[in-house]
Amino acid sequence: MKTGKSTAGDTKARILDATEKLFIEVGYEATSLRQVTSRAMVNLAAVNYHFGSKDIMMQAVLGRRLGPLNARRLALLDACEAHWPGHRIRCEHVMGALFVPALQMARNPAVGGPSFLRLLGRVHADTSPFIQSYLMEHCATVYKRFFDAFSRALPEQPRHELGWRLQFSLKALAGVLASDDISNLMSAFAQGRPLSDAHMLAQLTAMVMAALRVPAPGSEQRASLQSVFDLDDANETMQRAQAQGRETAAAAPIAAANAVANADADHRAEAAAAKPRQGARAARNEGTNRAAIASVPVRAREPAVTFPSNPLDDWMRMRAQT
Repeated sequence: MKTGKSTAGDTKARILDATEKLFIEVGYEATSLRQVTSRAMVNLAAVNYHFGSKDIMMQAVLGRRLGPLNARRLALLDACEAHWPGHRIRCEHVMGALFVPALQMARNPAVGGPSFLRLLGRVHADTSPFIQSYLMEHCATVYKRFFDAFSRALPEQPRHELGWRLQFSLKALAGVLASDDISNLMSAFAQGRPLSDAHMLAQLTAMVMAALRVPAPGSEQRASLQSVFDLDDANETMQRAQAQGRETAAAAPIAAANAVANADADHRAEAAAAKPRQGARAARNEGTNRAAIASVPVRAREPAVTFPSNPLDDWMRMRAQT
């Protein structure tokens, strides 16, 4: 029979596990308490009892994973610096101290499990103010230690140049980790061949180390890219000119039709102005004649039709007169 204490511990663990999975899937902003309670099969009162708010709950999720991870990272970095002191340390050593603990935790279900690398990738890829603030507060010391180690391993890179390269390349790697499962990555890298963790990690970090080591672009590279910008500007200018030409061509028939219509209107106005004006009496007489003609019945205006005379009709007409 479970005690009340163990039951409460199980409930808290279920809430943390559900929150972690949701955070991996949708990020901090889209993770809601309603989703957490549904997936953990608990009520909202349990979440409020154990954590009190979404922020405190998420801090607990990150703390139980990132706390042990950062401790192992710093311990391994100390060992690497002791084994390869000063500038003897290589970029691969520092990169290994950064990622080997994460890979080992992803192999151990008790401290992370298969989804741990996806959690790590989501943490560094999430842009929400809460997550960024958490990283600055709880991981700043770890970042500084590793940045100094990278600076010793890459003395040819100025610190300001190295800083933005690290930020860019590690965030790109975090995005890859957040979007896929470690087993899928292993399969993609292995391509049917046996692949050790060291080999897989070398494949995973090769592009990052290339980005850190590559020399800064020179004048020839900048000039080549500037020529592409200039070509794009020229293409855009040409396209605008072609579009204006098409608009002008489409408007030409309309303008011609309007010109013809305006010319016809002008001609009619000129003809009306040139017609001689009638006197007032002539106009009245003309109007009267037109009215008289219009008032005559149609049959009265038609010419009479005559037929040949009939003698019997003539005799009858003469008899009536006498």
